Amino acid sequence: MSVKTFKIWYLTHKWTSLICTAFMLLLCITGLPLIFHHEIEHLLGDAIEAPALPAGTPLTSLDRVVAAAQQAMPDDKPLFVSWDPDEPELVFVSAAKTATETQDFRFVALDARTAHILKTDSSDQLDFMRVMFRLHVDLFAGLPGMLFLGFMGLLFVVAIITGVAVYGPLMRKLDFGTVRKQRSTRIKWLDLHNMLGIVTLVWALVVGGTGVINTWADLIFKYWQHDQLAQMVAPYAGQPVPQNLGSLQAAVETAHRTVPGSTPRFVAFPGTNFSSPHHYAVFMRGDTPLTSRLLQPVLVDAVTAELTDTRKLPWYAATLLVSQPLHFGDYGGLPLQVIWALLDIVTIVVLGSGLYLWLARRRSNPVEQRIAELEREAAVTPALATRSAAE
Repeated sequence: MSVKTFKIWYLTHKWTSLICTAFMLLLCITGLPLIFHHEIEHLLGDAIEAPALPAGTPLTSLDRVVAAAQQAMPDDKPLFVSWDPDEPELVFVSAAKTATETQDFRFVALDARTAHILKTDSSDQLDFMRVMFRLHVDLFAGLPGMLFLGFMGLLFVVAIITGVAVYGPLMRKLDFGTVRKQRSTRIKWLDLHNMLGIVTLVWALVVGGTGVINTWADLIFKYWQHDQLAQMVAPYAGQPVPQNLGSLQAAVETAHRTVPGSTPRFVAFPGTNFSSPHHYAVFMRGDTPLTSRLLQPVLVDAVTAELTDTRKLPWYAATLLVSQPLHFGDYGGLPLQVIWALLDIVTIVVLGSGLYLWLARRRSNPVEQRIAELEREAAVTPALATRSAAE
């Protein structure tokens, strides 16, 4: 690698790291409790649990569930019905003043067997986990905040790649993993920064890359709405919006018959962004480790409960859905969560040490000293070659 090329890699690594470090520290710190969000909710007493009933107690009708939820939220319109993948006896109904609201909404958690209300809550009631989640996802700034964090994530990925390019020439005279403890504090932290950074390289790229993809979630599903969803509901264009909706239970049963061997993950009511004014959109998930992360929308006529259309999600939406559990490490149980947490802590050390190296910089920057050495080597080598030829 020429001296000029090394300088370009080094300066790119330096400035992309400086720009994104503070925000990446925030994301790593807020992401740590999110890895264990189920466990923390149980510890804080915020977890929702259905009461124990005799084994084999059948589920009640979804129409009864929605009716109970509407009694608890009489001034709101139902938006979604969703299920906890790990606890099928829990069902959640969210509602808002208008069908297109996504930020300010209320939800009711119910027992899917009895339609008894277990908890009512609102999106504007902030507890510890919600604050961590909103800071991690959008900085309480909605879509602009998500896109801003996505840009910071891109800079983080660039910083990782350029850091690898800088690592080789910088550390070529030292054994892998060397930390020069006898040198100054700054040199020790530089060695530690380089060693931990290269060890966590793959994990940081995976989590950073999937994090960037997740920040595009709203844009990806908006494109899906204008692409596939628009094609699926085209036959209903110009028809009046139904005033009275049919049975939600019948719509879900239609989806079960259409996609056998799957279960509903959530249902979008007519008029929401995930459906049309004329349809229940039932999003079905598979029963394997991979297909359980993927969704297949089934559009069912909201009046007659007849099938309108169903299509597998396109590659861009499937990529988003697969990246989400990979980002938080929640597809391999507690052991993988612990590994993700440990790697997250190491990344915090890498980011913090990089910030320290910048704040404690001096004129005798070790990297810049290495650049000077390379320049001297580049100047000496041609001279030696000329001298040898003359002799």
